Order: sequence, then structure tokens, then C-alpha cells
Amino acid sequence: MASSMLLRSMLPRTFASATGRNVLRSASQVRASSTTQYVPGGPIIKGTVNDPIEFPPPSRTHGSYHWAFERLLAASLVPMTAAAFVTSGSSYPVLDGLLGLSLVMHSHIGFDSMIVDYVHKRKFPILGPVMTWTLRTATVGVLVGVYQFNTNDIGLTELIAKVWTA
Repeated sequence: MASSMLLRSMLPRTFASATGRNVLRSASQVRASSTTQYVPGGPIIKGTVNDPIEFPPPSRTHGSYHWAFERLLAASLVPMTAAAFVTSGSSYPVLDGLLGLSLVMHSHIGFDSMIVDYVHKRKFPILGPVMTWTLRTATVGVLVGVYQFNTNDIGLTELIAKVWTA
């Protein structure tokens, strides 16, 4: 808008003093002196929601490897849960530990995906990182609790068996 007003104010002086060739040259100089880049449809202003998204650099821990790990973890929960029902936790403490770790990691990945999808840090610059760190803190707390429960108490598989028969 400002560049077109500037162009209109310059045109009468250039017509009076120059030929048509100089008019085009002076009009392009006026346009080049503007502070914003001109494109058809309006100026480009940096720092707005119209900026294109910046893609993260490629990483081996995301994408297809990340997806494959999630699916492998979810698929491994089925036989581990069945084995936990058949055996006793006190007989197989490694199975009890693996089941506890797998359940917590599976839950963490699912909740992290929800936070990334719905509370993205670009849209929620304060709430997004707070939610991410809250999830990480809660995951560490749950891992410590599951470890304590498996080593100092009856364990997950014994708890499930007692709840199932109660």
C-alpha cells in the first residue's frame, strides 16, 4: 500500500522531467527502496503465522525407525501379557521387569504423540514444553515406582493375578 502511494507521488514528477524509459527506471527504484519485499498479493512480513514451517533435520530416531519401534513394542506386549498370566512373577522377575518397562514406554509414546499433535510448541509456546516436561517427569516417576513395586513388593504379574482372582 505504501509503495503504491509512493509510486503515485513520484509519477507526476517523472513524467514532467523524463521520457517513458526513465519513468520505468524510476518506478522500479521506488519499488526497490521499499522496506518489505513486494509480491503480487501483498508484502511478505517475517514473523507471522503465514511463514512456512521449518522442517527438522533428518534423524534416525524419528520417522520409519521410530514408527517400527512403536509397532514392535505394541506387538511384543501381547505375548508378554499372556506369559505373565501363565507364569508367576516371583518365578520370572525378568519378565515382570520387562512387562513393567514395556507398559510404561508404550504409554509414554502414546501420550507424547498426543502432546506433539494437539499441544504443539509453535501454537502453544509455553504450554507445549511444560506438558512435554511434565510427561517426562511423570514417566520417570512411574518407572521408579514400578521398579520399587517389582523389587520390594509382589510385582506386577502377582498383582494382576490377585486382582483377577479377587
